[in-house]
Amino acid sequence: MTFSSFAVIEHTLKLIKMMNFLKNIFKPAPEVDYAALLKEGGIILDVRTEGEYAGGHIKDSINITVDAIPHSLKKLRDKAQPIITCCASGMRSSSARKMLKVAGYTNVYNGGSWMELRGKLNAV
Repeated sequence: MTFSSFAVIEHTLKLIKMMNFLKNIFKPAPEVDYAALLKEGGIILDVRTEGEYAGGHIKDSINITVDAIPHSLKKLRDKAQPIITCCASGMRSSSARKMLKVAGYTNVYNGGSWMELRGKLNAV
């Protein structure tokens, strides 16, 4: 084998490692049974603005805007209670999930879009 053959093999191995790394980052999250979480006493936390929430929301969900979460933690007393976050697209609910996890909440799930979450709950 020549030096260039080793370089090609080394480059190929680096590409394989990178592909595996990317597959792990972008693999879909395991399917969550949101209805079961609600039956266990979970809540839906809608982190959209008050105006967005007024335009439509999941029945019995709680509306706390994503920017108000740090000041509203007292409303979410049980840190082990299942909390399903949702918003318009899944971006703010992802941020809300991370904020709650950092604050010590242990059972938090990003439900994504409130409309998609509602559809999943109604499909049960």
